[in-house]
Amino acid sequence: MRRLIFKFISDNNGATAIEYALIAAGIALVIVTAVNAIGEKLNTSYTAVNNALP
Repeated sequence: MRRLIFKFISDNNGATAIEYALIAAGIALVIVTAVNAIGEKLNTSYTAVNNALP
């Protein structure tokens, strides 16, 4: 029984999965922020072109 408990405590697979999930969430947040900023700039550019057309 002690061996089973010690093996359970020393297992790091769950911690590694959580770390990878946090890294993936951080990367996704950066991508969403970048796409949002680029989208606003493109919208401004398209509006300027639309207003310049007769």
